[in-house]
Amino acid sequence: MIIVSEIGDNLFYVYMLKCRDGSLYTGYTVDLEARLKKHMEGKASKYTRSRLPVELVYYEEYKTKSEAMKREAALKKLNRTKKLKLIENGVI
Repeated sequence: MIIVSEIGDNLFYVYMLKCRDGSLYTGYTVDLEARLKKHMEGKASKYTRSRLPVELVYYEEYKTKSEAMKREAALKKLNRTKKLKLIENGVI
């Protein structure tokens, strides 16, 4: 899944990646496509670097950094079952 944003859209993204080992990684960014590329190059996080390749499995858009960071924190607190349900259905 590749996301192409319009330049200047000023959106913040919360995303989940599925790693090679089946684990899930959650993060936030202002440029989803560029961040995914960094992950695939092994330059975005220590966690995903050793679990390549990764696949974008879920994302949400927010208008403010604060909203995105709060949502990222909330998603990180979810157990795996709830994360998988969110990925599958878009709701918990």
